[in-house]
Amino acid sequence: MTVHTDVVVLGSGVAGLSFALRAAQFCRVVVLTKDKPEESNSRYAQGGIAAVWSEDDNYQNHIEDTLVAGAGLCRPDAVELTVREGPDRVRDLIAWGARFTRDHEDASRYDLHREGGHSHRRILHADDLTGAELVRALTKAAEEEPNITMLDHHMGINLVTRHRLARRQQRVPPADDRVLGCYVLNQHTGEVDVFASRFVVLATGGAGQLYQFTTNPTIATGDGMAMAYRAGARMANMEFVQFHPTCLHHERIKGFLISEALRGEGGRLVHANGQRFMAAYDDRMELAPRDVVARAIDAELKRRGLDCVYLDMTHLPEEDLKSKFPNIYATLQEGGIDMARDPIPVVPAAHYFCGGVQTDLEGRTSVPGLFAVGEAACTGLHGANRLASNSLLEALVFAEKAADVIKAGLAQSPDPVSLPQWEVGAAVDSDELVVLKQVSAEVRSFMWNYVGIVRTHRRMQRARRRIALVREEIESYYWDFKITGELVELRNLITVAELVVQSALRRRESRGLHTTREYPEADPRFLRDTVIERQF
Repeated sequence: MTVHTDVVVLGSGVAGLSFALRAAQFCRVVVLTKDKPEESNSRYAQGGIAAVWSEDDNYQNHIEDTLVAGAGLCRPDAVELTVREGPDRVRDLIAWGARFTRDHEDASRYDLHREGGHSHRRILHADDLTGAELVRALTKAAEEEPNITMLDHHMGINLVTRHRLARRQQRVPPADDRVLGCYVLNQHTGEVDVFASRFVVLATGGAGQLYQFTTNPTIATGDGMAMAYRAGARMANMEFVQFHPTCLHHERIKGFLISEALRGEGGRLVHANGQRFMAAYDDRMELAPRDVVARAIDAELKRRGLDCVYLDMTHLPEEDLKSKFPNIYATLQEGGIDMARDPIPVVPAAHYFCGGVQTDLEGRTSVPGLFAVGEAACTGLHGANRLASNSLLEALVFAEKAADVIKAGLAQSPDPVSLPQWEVGAAVDSDELVVLKQVSAEVRSFMWNYVGIVRTHRRMQRARRRIALVREEIESYYWDFKITGELVELRNLITVAELVVQSALRRRESRGLHTTREYPEADPRFLRDTVIERQF
């Protein structure tokens, strides 16, 4: 099947849907999501969205907090743009139907949380299910918009560009490259469909599934990043993987995030005997930025040979915990933990990619016609470490900018062209899916052990050698067997793993989220982005 449209959006999280709602005011938009429309990284965001909202806060405070967390690598213009436009983008969410939690004492005001790295309370939230509420509101608005077509269980495989098409047809590549659309696996039918469009917007989220322990859902396999790289887009700062300090450590409940907002409400990190330990690592203690807290917990686990540490919330009354964190409270209850009386066992887990497809301040990538927004993009806002709750804000701000650019350029953009159908060739159905599962588990394991929170040059070299072998094996599998979702995801994870390791080996210093034993200090010679571009 071939579909022609103005814009194809890959991903149905906050970035993808907010872009689609804006673009639908002037063109036709197809939103493709590889699961249900409401399933995305955004859905699992607990804490909230940071914006200057109270009278005792100001833009400069938020800007400085972001720059400090970013460890010298934030783009100041990206930070200023995001912070200053933040309140208006939150108002857009409210207009689209998002319901934020009100102050219990004054219902005319919103309740504001404070999280690590923030100097003021500025986190708007919907209890502790902010992401789910935003996705609910945006999905409902998108379903009511006639210019938006949403297709579930449609998974991007490859982008089509002029250069890629010219190589496929064995002609000399034209001087001016441009994205022309994408090949998409229709998981309802098992067929590969062709989507031809004027523009493609990548809003596919991150790649937490690259690691053995992650807070991300199973769909977070770096699809947009890998597709963009294969198409020739520049990638930036892939070494900066944020590990959330506090993921629930439980034999039955896997990957459940314990929001940073708990530490903002006075939560204390302790050992089993109740002894606090953060004072030995940072004067800000539990309210230090995420990279500091994650490294501290990792060091304590390794130094003492522990399985976990604990987050103690027993200083707050039970009713406060139930009202402020209803989802966390209920989930812990299901796991046999009463957070009003018991400390919560936690470990760090892969959470967010600060790097991604490099964009300008309007979401453009280095491939004309291709845009990236949300976690799939590297806008320069986060630098070497994301400030808590800035991610949803970034998604909204840059989605709006991208929509504005496309609106201005729509009349001058070429019409969608006819693209060749996907060639199955001699590929056959696979009877060895166990191979994919085994390789996937292996990749997650060695990435966790070799390219995790604290790295060494020797371990990263081992990871690079393993990736090269696995990539060769998977590429052979890719060409020999018919496309499946599992195969596409694993191929993408291998691509992203290679980018992370290459970037980490290039950065010979410790900065933000990248810590290496051989180079324990920050080095001003590396005060620049790590940029990788595929050579054809």
